[in-house]
Amino acid sequence: MEIKNPILSGFYPDPSACAVGDKFYLVNSSFCYFPGVPIFESTDLKHWHQIGNVLDRESQLPLGKDGMSRGIFAPTIRYHEGTFYMITTNVSHGGNFVVTATNPAGPWSEPHYLAGADGIDPSLFFDEDGKCYYIGTRPNPEGVGHNGDWYIYIQEVDLENWCLLGEYKLVWNGAMRKAEWPEGPHLYKKDGWYYIMHAEGGTGPAHAVCVARSRDIYGPYEGNLMNPVFTHRHLGKDYPIRYVGHADLIEDTMGNWYAVMLASRPCEWHTNMGRETFLAKVTWEDGWPVFNAGIGKLEDVVTVPLKETEGDLITSGKDENGIPFSMVMLRNPVEGMAKGEGEGFRLKLLPYTLAECEPAAYLGIRQTSYFFTAKTTVSFTPEQEGEAAGLALLQSESASVAVVYGKFDGKNQVRVVINTTDTGVRVMKSEEVTAERVTFTISQKRQEATLSYNAGDGEKILVSGLSTKFLSTESAGGFVGCTVGMYATANGKESGNTAYFSGIDYRED
Repeated sequence: MEIKNPILSGFYPDPSACAVGDKFYLVNSSFCYFPGVPIFESTDLKHWHQIGNVLDRESQLPLGKDGMSRGIFAPTIRYHEGTFYMITTNVSHGGNFVVTATNPAGPWSEPHYLAGADGIDPSLFFDEDGKCYYIGTRPNPEGVGHNGDWYIYIQEVDLENWCLLGEYKLVWNGAMRKAEWPEGPHLYKKDGWYYIMHAEGGTGPAHAVCVARSRDIYGPYEGNLMNPVFTHRHLGKDYPIRYVGHADLIEDTMGNWYAVMLASRPCEWHTNMGRETFLAKVTWEDGWPVFNAGIGKLEDVVTVPLKETEGDLITSGKDENGIPFSMVMLRNPVEGMAKGEGEGFRLKLLPYTLAECEPAAYLGIRQTSYFFTAKTTVSFTPEQEGEAAGLALLQSESASVAVVYGKFDGKNQVRVVINTTDTGVRVMKSEEVTAERVTFTISQKRQEATLSYNAGDGEKILVSGLSTKFLSTESAGGFVGCTVGMYATANGKESGNTAYFSGIDYRED
């Protein structure tokens, strides 16, 4: 069977996976989007169905008013004796915690915060004697001597009382001398060896996968002389897939090994879709994992010895408000902010805009290509100054562009509003128009976008040839990719008004 990379296109970073029988489960980071930690199920590693979101309640996922690249970092999913465990870091509130479920589709438990579990990127490992171990990262206790001078540490964990046991043991600080950001560690056991697989070099061009092993869980660990065992750092900035790292290993029922990992696909040296999920084959040589043997880099198409099958998977994919699992909102959304209604969605007009670290009225999907067209039709009557609704392309509170219909300067207008790290919020174009229904379109080809509208008398272009590089990680910073979504705002005022959207017609061109 042939599997096309990436296996999850768009903003699906920091993948972690586990195998249970003939099914595979995968989770990703979600940062300050809500709900958090999307979870997918597959029977063949090719067809992934989102069966829910692990963190779907504010009690599980308090996000506050942090920027989009805060919130949930690097989850790990594991399975042991009938229970699924997801461990992650909420850098906005509470730190490292575990949630559990007997059904991976949920419901998942309330968070169990682990006191004393410093750092980020935790993982769990269940040993053959039934003991569970925590592996994570923390700053060098002797003092941080250089950027990313952190250590990986291991400590036993009590999953009945939800606490760490004994003293932590520093076990590894990266394969490279003065390694930057040894992080995202996972612990495995094979043929009597304990293996630490982790990322280092930062999540940008120097990102890499490295491995160390020991006969004792607490070490000492020896690094693989072949480290890094997988990276694209040596392929140059023109190579179409970059930033490879943060891998997790899985084994199928036939003894074949694979790795899921993140990587990015820049366009014109700018990355708008953030970090995506890729797949590689893994073999073992001389007691060490080898990624894509004989190739040494990610493949566009991965040939695997599995049978292609959709399986008996959940595909309905909506929450109790009629919102598809794949859609995201900003931070902790105001209750009733968005609801499914008929074939579309109704959004409340909130005081917040996309340029604020607030739960603005926004319901979006991930951008999955540099060639796409997104459309929505808005049924909406602006009642007071500043009320507006439309379609937005969003990277963060510092980088977005929206085409909206609303009341400005006492007149009904369509507007293109842009927010960049260089200029802040400004109006690019406006036209006076009065309508009950307006269709908005954002079309992107490579790194240029066209924004247009149709108020019932034909499509009209407001802005064309807009460079979208300002929406990239390289320009706007952070760890997130772009989403495109339905957006409504009262621009700083309280409002009882709502807007009805037909949904998002998103197509890759």
